[in-house]
Amino acid sequence: MLPSLQILGAYKNVFRSSVKRSIFDWAGVKGKYDLVVVGGGIIGMASAREIQLRHRHLKVAVLEKEEKLAFHQSGHNSGVIHAGIYYKPGSLKAKLCVEGLHLSYKYFDRKRIPYKKCGKLIVATNELEVERLMDLYKRGLANNVPDMQLVDEDKIQEIEPYCEGLKAIWSPHTGIVDWALVTESYGNDFKSAGGHIFVNFKVKKFAETPTDAEYPITVFGSNEDAVRTKYVLTCGGLQSDKLAELTGCKQSPSIVPFRGEYLLLAKNKTHMVRGNIYPVPDPRFPFLGVHFTPRMDGSVWLGPNAVLAFKREGYRWSDFNPFELMNTLSNRGFLRMASKYIGFGLGEIAKSAYIPLQVKELQKFIPYITEFDVERGPSGVRAQALDDMGNLVDDFVFHFGEGDSCVAKQVLHCRNAPSPGATSSLAIAKMIADKIDNEFLKKGK
Repeated sequence: MLPSLQILGAYKNVFRSSVKRSIFDWAGVKGKYDLVVVGGGIIGMASAREIQLRHRHLKVAVLEKEEKLAFHQSGHNSGVIHAGIYYKPGSLKAKLCVEGLHLSYKYFDRKRIPYKKCGKLIVATNELEVERLMDLYKRGLANNVPDMQLVDEDKIQEIEPYCEGLKAIWSPHTGIVDWALVTESYGNDFKSAGGHIFVNFKVKKFAETPTDAEYPITVFGSNEDAVRTKYVLTCGGLQSDKLAELTGCKQSPSIVPFRGEYLLLAKNKTHMVRGNIYPVPDPRFPFLGVHFTPRMDGSVWLGPNAVLAFKREGYRWSDFNPFELMNTLSNRGFLRMASKYIGFGLGEIAKSAYIPLQVKELQKFIPYITEFDVERGPSGVRAQALDDMGNLVDDFVFHFGEGDSCVAKQVLHCRNAPSPGATSSLAIAKMIADKIDNEFLKKGK
Protein backbone atom coordinates (compact mmCIF):
# COMPACT_ATOMS: atom_id res chain seq x y z
CA MET A 1 0.00 0.00 0.00
CA LEU A 2 2.87 2.36 0.80
CA PRO A 3 4.41 2.17 -2.72
CA SER A 4 0.98 2.96 -4.17
CA LEU A 5 0.72 6.06 -1.99
CA GLN A 6 4.20 7.11 -3.06
CA ILE A 7 3.24 6.74 -6.72
CA LEU A 8 0.03 8.67 -6.10
CA GLY A 9 2.01 11.42 -4.36
CA ALA A 10 4.43 11.61 -7.28
CA TYR A 11 1.53 11.98 -9.71
CA LYS A 12 0.10 14.73 -7.53
CA ASN A 13 3.41 16.62 -7.59
CA VAL A 14 3.65 16.29 -11.36
CA PHE A 15 0.04 17.44 -11.68
CA ARG A 16 0.64 20.46 -9.45
CA SER A 17 3.76 21.41 -11.39
CA SER A 18 1.86 21.03 -14.65
CA VAL A 19 -0.98 23.21 -13.36
CA LYS A 20 1.47 25.85 -12.13
CA ARG A 21 3.16 25.98 -15.52
CA SER A 22 -0.14 26.02 -17.36
CA ILE A 23 -1.15 29.15 -15.43
CA PHE A 24 1.75 30.94 -17.08
CA ASP A 25 1.21 29.39 -20.53
CA TRP A 26 -2.48 29.97 -20.91
CA ALA A 27 -4.24 31.84 -23.71
CA GLY A 28 -4.88 34.80 -21.36
CA VAL A 29 -1.33 36.10 -21.84
CA LYS A 30 -1.89 39.22 -23.92
CA GLY A 31 1.69 39.84 -24.96
CA LYS A 32 5.38 40.04 -24.13
CA TYR A 33 7.03 43.38 -23.44
CA ASP A 34 10.36 44.90 -22.58
CA LEU A 35 8.68 47.21 -20.05
CA VAL A 36 5.21 47.38 -18.52
CA VAL A 37 3.97 50.58 -16.86
CA VAL A 38 1.19 50.04 -14.32
CA GLY A 39 -1.07 53.08 -14.07
CA GLY A 40 -2.69 55.20 -16.77
CA GLY A 41 -2.73 58.48 -14.90
CA ILE A 42 -0.77 61.50 -16.03
CA ILE A 43 2.54 60.42 -14.43
CA GLY A 44 2.38 56.85 -15.74
CA MET A 45 1.30 57.98 -19.18
CA ALA A 46 3.89 60.75 -19.44
CA SER A 47 6.62 58.33 -18.33
CA ALA A 48 5.55 55.60 -20.78
CA ARG A 49 5.47 58.21 -23.58
CA GLU A 50 8.96 59.49 -22.75
CA ILE A 51 10.45 56.00 -22.53
CA GLN A 52 8.82 54.86 -25.80
CA LEU A 53 9.94 58.01 -27.64
CA ARG A 54 13.52 57.51 -26.41
CA HIS A 55 13.60 53.80 -27.24
CA ARG A 56 11.33 53.13 -30.19
CA HIS A 57 12.73 49.63 -30.59
CA LEU A 58 11.35 48.61 -27.20
CA LYS A 59 7.93 47.06 -26.69
CA VAL A 60 6.23 49.00 -23.92
CA ALA A 61 2.72 48.54 -22.51
CA VAL A 62 0.57 50.49 -20.07
CA LEU A 63 -1.90 48.67 -17.81
CA GLU A 64 -4.82 50.78 -16.53
CA LYS A 65 -7.40 49.28 -14.18
CA GLU A 66 -10.23 51.60 -15.25
CA GLU A 67 -12.04 51.88 -18.58
CA LYS A 68 -10.10 54.96 -19.66
CA LEU A 69 -6.97 56.96 -18.86
CA ALA A 70 -6.86 59.71 -16.20
CA PHE A 71 -9.85 58.21 -14.40
CA HIS A 72 -8.88 59.29 -10.88
CA GLN A 73 -6.50 62.04 -9.68
CA SER A 74 -5.49 63.12 -13.18
CA GLY A 75 -9.10 63.65 -14.19
CA HIS A 76 -10.36 65.05 -10.87
CA ASN A 77 -8.07 67.99 -10.22
CA SER A 78 -8.49 71.76 -10.44
CA GLY A 79 -6.80 72.01 -13.85
CA VAL A 80 -4.23 74.60 -12.73
CA ILE A 81 -0.86 74.96 -14.47
CA HIS A 82 1.36 75.93 -11.53
CA ALA A 83 4.39 78.23 -11.71
CA GLY A 84 6.43 76.86 -8.77
CA ILE A 85 6.12 79.60 -6.13
CA TYR A 86 5.22 77.52 -3.07
CA TYR A 87 7.99 74.94 -3.03
CA LYS A 88 11.21 74.89 -1.02
CA PRO A 89 14.11 76.34 -3.04
CA GLY A 90 16.45 73.68 -4.33
CA SER A 91 13.88 70.93 -3.88
CA LEU A 92 13.05 68.51 -6.64
CA LYS A 93 9.46 69.76 -6.60
CA ALA A 94 10.52 73.36 -7.25
CA LYS A 95 12.88 72.41 -10.06
CA LEU A 96 10.47 70.03 -11.76
CA CYS A 97 7.49 72.39 -11.48
CA VAL A 98 9.27 75.32 -13.16
CA GLU A 99 10.74 73.04 -15.81
CA GLY A 100 7.36 71.36 -16.27
CA LEU A 101 5.63 74.72 -16.67
CA HIS A 102 7.78 75.61 -19.68
CA LEU A 103 7.59 72.11 -21.17
CA SER A 104 3.80 72.05 -20.75
CA TYR A 105 3.13 75.29 -22.61
CA LYS A 106 5.42 74.23 -25.44
CA TYR A 107 3.63 70.89 -25.63
CA PHE A 108 0.16 72.47 -25.60
CA ASP A 109 1.12 74.82 -28.42
CA ARG A 110 2.61 72.02 -30.49
CA LYS A 111 -0.41 69.75 -29.97
CA ARG A 112 -2.96 72.61 -30.13
CA ILE A 113 -4.38 71.71 -26.73
CA PRO A 114 -6.62 74.54 -25.48
CA TYR A 115 -5.39 76.40 -22.39
CA LYS A 116 -5.69 79.83 -20.79
CA LYS A 117 -2.77 81.70 -19.28
CA CYS A 118 -5.07 83.56 -16.89
CA GLY A 119 -2.52 84.12 -14.11
CA LYS A 120 -2.67 83.76 -10.34
CA LEU A 121 -2.90 86.19 -7.42
CA ILE A 122 -1.70 84.98 -4.03
CA VAL A 123 -3.44 87.48 -1.77
CA ALA A 124 -2.54 88.61 1.77
CA THR A 125 -5.57 89.90 3.67
CA ASN A 126 -3.84 90.94 6.93
CA GLU A 127 -0.42 92.05 8.18
CA LEU A 128 0.63 88.58 9.34
CA GLU A 129 -0.12 87.22 5.88
CA VAL A 130 1.86 90.09 4.33
CA GLU A 131 4.95 88.89 6.27
CA ARG A 132 4.41 85.35 5.04
CA LEU A 133 3.81 86.66 1.53
CA MET A 134 7.24 88.33 1.48
CA ASP A 135 8.86 85.03 2.44
CA LEU A 136 6.87 83.35 -0.32
CA TYR A 137 8.02 85.97 -2.80
CA LYS A 138 11.68 85.30 -1.90
CA ARG A 139 11.01 81.59 -2.38
CA GLY A 140 9.54 82.24 -5.83
CA LEU A 141 12.57 84.31 -6.83
CA ALA A 142 14.90 81.53 -5.69
CA ASN A 143 12.88 79.07 -7.77
CA ASN A 144 13.20 81.24 -10.91
CA VAL A 145 9.44 81.59 -11.28
CA PRO A 146 9.01 83.58 -14.51
CA ASP A 147 7.84 87.24 -14.39
CA MET A 148 6.54 87.08 -10.83
CA GLN A 149 5.63 90.45 -9.30
CA LEU A 150 4.67 91.95 -5.93
CA VAL A 151 1.55 94.12 -6.29
CA ASP A 152 -0.37 96.51 -4.01
CA GLU A 153 -4.10 96.99 -3.39
CA ASP A 154 -4.67 99.09 -6.49
CA LYS A 155 -2.95 96.57 -8.76
CA ILE A 156 -4.88 93.71 -7.14
CA GLN A 157 -8.14 95.37 -8.13
CA GLU A 158 -6.84 96.14 -11.59
CA ILE A 159 -6.12 92.42 -12.11
CA GLU A 160 -9.18 91.16 -10.17
CA PRO A 161 -11.73 93.99 -9.75
CA TYR A 162 -13.80 92.16 -7.10
CA CYS A 163 -10.86 90.92 -5.02
CA GLU A 164 -9.72 92.71 -1.85
CA GLY A 165 -6.33 92.38 -0.19
CA LEU A 166 -3.38 94.34 1.21
CA LYS A 167 -0.68 92.90 -1.02
CA ALA A 168 -0.31 90.01 -3.45
CA ILE A 169 2.05 88.04 -5.61
CA TRP A 170 1.07 88.15 -9.27
CA SER A 171 2.11 85.14 -11.37
CA PRO A 172 1.15 85.87 -14.98
CA HIS A 173 2.24 82.48 -16.32
CA THR A 174 -0.02 80.40 -14.10
CA GLY A 175 -2.78 78.96 -16.27
CA ILE A 176 -5.54 76.41 -16.62
CA VAL A 177 -5.97 73.35 -18.84
CA ASP A 178 -7.89 70.07 -18.93
CA TRP A 179 -5.29 67.64 -17.58
CA ALA A 180 -7.40 64.61 -18.53
CA LEU A 181 -7.24 65.81 -22.14
CA VAL A 182 -3.48 66.22 -21.79
CA THR A 183 -3.18 62.65 -20.47
CA GLU A 184 -5.12 61.38 -23.47
CA SER A 185 -2.73 63.27 -25.73
CA TYR A 186 0.24 61.63 -24.01
CA GLY A 187 -1.49 58.30 -24.63
CA ASN A 188 -1.91 59.08 -28.34
CA ASP A 189 1.80 59.97 -28.61
CA PHE A 190 2.68 56.74 -26.86
CA LYS A 191 0.56 54.62 -29.19
CA SER A 192 1.86 56.45 -32.27
CA ALA A 193 5.40 55.57 -31.17
CA GLY A 194 4.47 51.88 -30.95
CA GLY A 195 3.21 51.56 -27.38
CA HIS A 196 0.23 49.44 -26.26
CA ILE A 197 -2.46 50.46 -23.74
CA PHE A 198 -4.65 47.93 -21.94
CA VAL A 199 -7.64 49.31 -20.04
CA ASN A 200 -9.79 47.34 -17.58
CA PHE A 201 -6.59 45.61 -16.47
CA LYS A 202 -6.45 45.70 -12.68
CA VAL A 203 -3.13 44.30 -11.51
CA LYS A 204 -3.50 41.80 -8.71
CA LYS A 205 -0.17 39.96 -8.72
CA PHE A 206 3.45 40.03 -9.91
CA ALA A 207 5.08 36.60 -10.26
CA GLU A 208 8.20 35.01 -11.69
CA THR A 209 7.63 33.26 -15.00
CA PRO A 210 8.89 29.68 -14.66
CA THR A 211 8.75 28.91 -18.38
CA ASP A 212 10.24 32.01 -20.02
CA ALA A 213 13.65 33.29 -18.89
CA GLU A 214 13.63 36.14 -21.42
CA TYR A 215 10.44 37.61 -19.93
CA PRO A 216 10.86 36.67 -16.28
CA ILE A 217 7.93 38.61 -14.80
CA THR A 218 4.26 37.81 -15.32
CA VAL A 219 1.77 40.51 -14.36
CA PHE A 220 -1.67 39.10 -13.58
CA GLY A 221 -4.92 41.04 -13.83
CA SER A 222 -8.16 40.44 -11.96
CA ASN A 223 -9.97 39.42 -15.18
CA GLU A 224 -7.69 36.41 -15.72
CA ASP A 225 -5.53 38.41 -18.11
CA ALA A 226 -1.75 38.49 -17.96
CA VAL A 227 1.27 40.00 -19.67
CA ARG A 228 4.91 39.00 -19.56
CA THR A 229 7.69 41.50 -19.29
CA LYS A 230 11.35 42.07 -18.58
CA TYR A 231 10.83 45.11 -16.35
CA VAL A 232 7.96 46.91 -14.61
CA LEU A 233 7.40 50.51 -13.56
CA THR A 234 4.40 51.25 -11.32
CA CYS A 235 2.82 54.71 -11.10
CA GLY A 236 -0.25 53.77 -9.11
CA GLY A 237 -1.31 57.04 -7.48
CA LEU A 238 -3.95 56.18 -4.90
CA GLN A 239 -2.92 52.50 -5.09
CA SER A 240 0.85 53.04 -5.18
CA ASP A 241 1.60 51.61 -1.74
CA LYS A 242 -0.56 48.53 -2.37
CA LEU A 243 1.23 47.83 -5.65
CA ALA A 244 4.57 48.17 -3.89
CA GLU A 245 3.54 45.75 -1.15
CA LEU A 246 2.78 43.12 -3.83
CA THR A 247 6.54 42.87 -4.46
CA GLY A 248 7.61 42.84 -0.82
CA CYS A 249 8.10 46.56 -0.23
CA LYS A 250 7.41 48.00 3.20
CA GLN A 251 4.08 49.67 3.89
CA SER A 252 5.66 53.06 4.51
CA PRO A 253 5.16 55.55 3.00
CA SER A 254 1.49 54.69 3.03
CA ILE A 255 -1.24 56.43 1.09
CA VAL A 256 -4.07 58.14 2.97
CA PRO A 257 -6.89 59.41 0.73
CA PHE A 258 -8.11 62.96 1.37
CA ARG A 259 -11.14 64.17 -0.53
CA GLY A 260 -11.23 67.78 -1.68
CA GLU A 261 -14.77 69.08 -2.20
CA TYR A 262 -15.40 72.09 -4.43
CA LEU A 263 -18.26 74.55 -4.64
CA LEU A 264 -19.45 75.96 -7.97
CA LEU A 265 -19.96 79.69 -8.40
CA ALA A 266 -23.30 80.66 -9.93
CA LYS A 267 -23.09 81.39 -13.66
CA ASN A 268 -24.30 84.95 -13.19
CA LYS A 269 -21.38 85.59 -10.80
CA THR A 270 -18.49 83.99 -12.72
CA HIS A 271 -17.52 87.43 -14.08
CA MET A 272 -16.20 88.18 -10.58
CA VAL A 273 -13.25 85.83 -11.10
CA ARG A 274 -10.84 86.35 -14.02
CA GLY A 275 -7.96 84.13 -12.95
CA ASN A 276 -6.74 82.03 -10.04
CA ILE A 277 -7.02 83.66 -6.60
CA TYR A 278 -5.10 81.81 -3.87
CA PRO A 279 -4.49 82.32 -0.15
CA VAL A 280 -1.15 82.74 1.56
CA PRO A 281 -0.34 79.31 3.06
CA ASP A 282 -0.57 78.98 6.83
CA PRO A 283 2.47 76.94 7.98
CA ARG A 284 0.48 75.58 10.94
CA PHE A 285 -1.73 73.47 8.67
CA PRO A 286 -0.94 70.70 6.18
CA PHE A 287 -3.18 71.85 3.31
CA LEU A 288 -3.35 75.10 1.36
CA GLY A 289 -6.92 76.25 1.96
CA VAL A 290 -9.77 77.40 -0.27
CA HIS A 291 -9.12 79.28 -3.51
CA PHE A 292 -10.83 80.43 -6.70
CA THR A 293 -10.15 78.49 -9.89
CA PRO A 294 -11.63 79.32 -13.32
CA ARG A 295 -12.12 76.32 -15.59
CA MET A 296 -11.78 75.80 -19.32
CA ASP A 297 -15.56 75.42 -19.67
CA GLY A 298 -16.16 78.87 -18.15
CA SER A 299 -17.22 77.64 -14.71
CA VAL A 300 -15.47 78.70 -11.49
CA TRP A 301 -14.54 76.20 -8.78
CA LEU A 302 -14.30 77.36 -5.17
CA GLY A 303 -12.34 75.36 -2.62
CA PRO A 304 -11.39 72.67 -1.90
CA ASN A 305 -11.63 71.59 1.70
CA ALA A 306 -9.77 68.46 2.83
CA VAL A 307 -11.62 65.59 4.52
CA LEU A 308 -10.69 61.95 5.01
CA ALA A 309 -12.16 59.76 2.28
CA PHE A 310 -13.80 56.55 3.47
CA LYS A 311 -12.29 54.60 0.59
CA ARG A 312 -9.29 55.06 -1.68
CA GLU A 313 -11.42 56.32 -4.53
CA GLY A 314 -14.20 57.85 -2.46
CA TYR A 315 -15.53 60.98 -4.13
CA ARG A 316 -18.64 61.25 -1.93
CA TRP A 317 -19.43 60.75 1.75
CA SER A 318 -21.49 57.72 0.70
CA ASP A 319 -18.46 56.05 -0.92
CA PHE A 320 -17.45 53.59 1.78
CA ASN A 321 -15.12 50.61 1.97
CA PRO A 322 -14.87 49.21 5.53
CA PHE A 323 -11.61 47.37 4.87
CA GLU A 324 -9.87 50.42 3.38
CA LEU A 325 -11.22 52.71 6.10
CA MET A 326 -10.01 50.42 8.89
CA ASN A 327 -6.67 50.19 7.15
CA THR A 328 -6.42 54.00 7.26
CA LEU A 329 -7.67 54.36 10.83
CA SER A 330 -5.17 51.79 12.08
CA ASN A 331 -2.28 53.37 10.18
CA ARG A 332 0.37 54.60 12.61
CA GLY A 333 1.30 57.61 10.51
CA PHE A 334 -2.31 58.70 10.08
CA LEU A 335 -3.03 58.43 13.81
CA ARG A 336 -0.07 60.66 14.60
CA MET A 337 -1.08 63.16 11.93
CA ALA A 338 -4.71 63.15 13.10
CA SER A 339 -3.74 63.82 16.71
CA LYS A 340 -1.60 66.77 15.62
CA TYR A 341 -4.24 68.36 13.38
CA ILE A 342 -7.49 67.27 15.05
CA GLY A 343 -8.83 70.83 15.26
CA PHE A 344 -8.04 71.52 11.63
CA GLY A 345 -9.66 68.24 10.59
CA LEU A 346 -12.87 68.93 12.49
CA GLY A 347 -13.02 72.36 10.88
CA GLU A 348 -12.75 70.83 7.42
CA ILE A 349 -15.57 68.39 8.20
CA ALA A 350 -17.70 71.30 9.38
CA LYS A 351 -17.05 73.16 6.12
CA SER A 352 -18.12 70.08 4.21
CA ALA A 353 -21.38 69.83 6.12
CA TYR A 354 -22.22 73.54 6.28
CA ILE A 355 -21.57 75.53 3.10
CA PRO A 356 -21.69 79.02 4.75
CA LEU A 357 -18.48 78.16 6.66
CA GLN A 358 -16.62 77.61 3.40
CA VAL A 359 -18.21 80.75 1.90
CA LYS A 360 -16.91 82.72 4.91
CA GLU A 361 -13.36 81.75 3.94
CA LEU A 362 -14.00 82.84 0.35
CA GLN A 363 -15.40 86.20 1.49
CA LYS A 364 -11.99 87.16 2.85
CA PHE A 365 -11.02 87.69 -0.80
CA ILE A 366 -14.31 88.47 -2.57
CA PRO A 367 -16.80 89.72 0.04
CA TYR A 368 -19.61 90.02 -2.51
CA ILE A 369 -20.10 86.26 -2.76
CA THR A 370 -22.86 84.84 -0.58
CA GLU A 371 -24.04 81.33 0.23
CA PHE A 372 -26.84 81.83 -2.33
CA ASP A 373 -24.23 82.26 -5.10
CA VAL A 374 -22.76 78.78 -4.74
CA GLU A 375 -23.76 75.14 -5.00
CA ARG A 376 -22.02 71.87 -4.30
CA GLY A 377 -19.68 70.89 -7.09
CA PRO A 378 -17.24 68.12 -8.00
CA SER A 379 -14.60 66.57 -5.80
CA GLY A 380 -11.26 64.86 -6.14
CA VAL A 381 -9.21 62.53 -3.96
CA ARG A 382 -5.60 63.28 -3.17
CA ALA A 383 -3.17 60.42 -2.61
CA GLN A 384 -1.36 61.80 0.40
CA ALA A 385 1.78 59.86 1.28
CA LEU A 386 2.60 59.68 5.00
CA ASP A 387 5.61 58.29 6.80
CA ASP A 388 5.33 56.36 10.07
CA MET A 389 5.76 59.57 12.10
CA GLY A 390 2.73 61.16 10.46
CA ASN A 391 4.71 63.56 8.29
CA LEU A 392 3.50 64.42 4.81
CA VAL A 393 5.98 63.06 2.27
CA ASP A 394 6.69 65.85 -0.21
CA ASP A 395 9.48 64.37 -2.27
CA PHE A 396 9.56 61.54 -4.76
CA VAL A 397 9.90 58.02 -3.39
CA PHE A 398 11.14 55.09 -5.49
CA HIS A 399 11.31 51.56 -4.12
CA PHE A 400 12.33 48.11 -5.32
CA GLY A 401 10.94 44.99 -3.66
CA GLU A 402 12.91 43.10 -1.05
CA GLY A 403 14.85 39.95 -1.90
CA ASP A 404 16.84 38.61 -4.82
CA SER A 405 14.04 37.55 -7.14
CA CYS A 406 13.48 39.26 -10.48
CA VAL A 407 10.14 40.51 -9.16
CA ALA A 408 12.00 42.34 -6.40
CA LYS A 409 14.86 43.63 -8.53
CA GLN A 410 13.12 44.37 -11.82
CA VAL A 411 9.98 46.13 -10.60
CA LEU A 412 10.44 49.82 -9.81
CA HIS A 413 7.69 51.61 -7.88
CA CYS A 414 7.07 55.34 -8.07
CA ARG A 415 5.38 55.55 -4.68
CA ASN A 416 4.92 59.30 -4.47
CA ALA A 417 4.67 61.93 -7.20
CA PRO A 418 3.37 64.87 -5.18
CA SER A 419 1.51 67.95 -6.32
CA PRO A 420 2.08 69.73 -8.66
CA GLY A 421 2.40 66.40 -10.45
CA ALA A 422 0.31 67.33 -13.49
CA THR A 423 2.22 70.56 -14.22
CA SER A 424 5.49 68.73 -13.69
CA SER A 425 4.47 65.61 -15.62
CA LEU A 426 6.79 66.04 -18.62
CA ALA A 427 9.72 66.92 -16.35
CA ILE A 428 8.93 64.05 -14.00
CA ALA A 429 8.74 61.73 -17.02
CA LYS A 430 12.26 62.71 -18.06
CA MET A 431 13.53 61.99 -14.55
CA ILE A 432 11.76 58.62 -14.38
CA ALA A 433 12.96 57.69 -17.88
CA ASP A 434 16.53 58.49 -16.81
CA LYS A 435 16.03 56.23 -13.80
CA ILE A 436 14.66 53.43 -15.99
CA ASP A 437 17.66 53.83 -18.29
CA ASN A 438 20.14 53.63 -15.39
CA GLU A 439 18.42 50.99 -13.25
CA PHE A 440 17.22 48.65 -15.97
CA LEU A 441 18.18 49.24 -19.56
CA LYS A 442 21.90 49.97 -19.16
CA LYS A 443 22.30 47.08 -16.72
CA GLY A 444 20.42 44.80 -19.08
CA LYS A 445 22.79 45.33 -21.98
